[in-house]
Amino acid sequence: MNEREKRSLLLVGAGIASLFIAMGVGRFAYTPILPLMLKQQLFTEAGAGALASSNYAGYLAGAIMTALRARKESRLSRLKLALVVSVAMTAWMGVADNYALWLALRFVSGFASAVIFVYVSGLVMDGLAGLSKSHHAVGLFYSGVGLGITATGFAVPWLDVQYGWRGTWLGMALVCAVLLALAWTKLREPTDSAATGARTGSSVPEDRSSLTSFKIRLLIVYGLEGLGYIVTGTFLVAYVQQLPAMQSFSAWIWMLVGATAIPSCWLWSLLAGRLGSRSALFAALALQAAGIALPVVYPAWPGVLLGAVLFGLTFMGVTTLTISWTRQRMPADAGRFVGVLTAVYGAGQVIGPIVAGWMVSGTGNYQGALIGAASIVCAGALATIFPAGRKGAFAKTARTSGAKR
Repeated sequence: MNEREKRSLLLVGAGIASLFIAMGVGRFAYTPILPLMLKQQLFTEAGAGALASSNYAGYLAGAIMTALRARKESRLSRLKLALVVSVAMTAWMGVADNYALWLALRFVSGFASAVIFVYVSGLVMDGLAGLSKSHHAVGLFYSGVGLGITATGFAVPWLDVQYGWRGTWLGMALVCAVLLALAWTKLREPTDSAATGARTGSSVPEDRSSLTSFKIRLLIVYGLEGLGYIVTGTFLVAYVQQLPAMQSFSAWIWMLVGATAIPSCWLWSLLAGRLGSRSALFAALALQAAGIALPVVYPAWPGVLLGAVLFGLTFMGVTTLTISWTRQRMPADAGRFVGVLTAVYGAGQVIGPIVAGWMVSGTGNYQGALIGAASIVCAGALATIFPAGRKGAFAKTARTSGAKR
């Protein structure tokens, strides 16, 4: 292993820690901690939904900011600042006792999550540019989200028994602070040679019309994914708790989702290297749609568990494939467009739970909302394969631009 490969590996490790902090804990720790706060009657179910929406709105705002301010010259300092803010917001959730303040904290936490996700993705991708079998390292990097989800799933019940809901937030913040301290010096801009590799990674020139078609297609696909996946990410555990035969398993469902998400990005990156990014993305979305619908179609433990596995195996895989494909097709402007993609994804996350909540309120169950979410994700899968532009420009360009890498 040469010196550049060592630096890249350390950068991937720092990236994993960053995603653990921002996404695994900063965004998703709320899911297992929420029942603890509801049990204390700190707010109602409607209030819980508003807190979730506040976090998603913050994520959308952060994504818009990164799209507008995508300069590489300042992304490292912004990334580190956002990491500190994310840890602070997690800790403050355990100290605050005012609902209005909780709303603000969840918004800022969501904002920081988007900033971290976009900037650390660009940082790590640039650092890996030009390395052989870099897709393996990319998959390893995005496993940080699944690691964080799994860790919170295991840690939250123990912390609650020992220290209550406040201590749970503070305990997770302490874990994040340790990870940040370990990763801080390894978060650095890639060397000039790596950055050059990132800028020149595509050897096939792109005509403007085909690239525009690609952008529109990917915005539609990723927006539909954000709109559909978040319904399951928000309501899966609540739905399982409504199934009499599955109530005892509900606490483990989220951990299963996180555990299966850990290797998912590596697996999908490997598959994309063999089948092509578009084919892999179609497969991931199709399997996710099946995973969302399965617990409704077959509401017994085989259907619920398999559905959770399929969801865990795909929701971060779709993100990995989308961002990797973007950087392959437009390496010179990938950072800004990833910010735009994340903003569209974030908009879907804001809309999805609101519409699903209306449906649940009207019907008294989650089945219609979950089937609707599965249909939306299925539409995203179909959008990856239908020809776009004049004479199938998208399909033609995908074949000639090295999409199979």
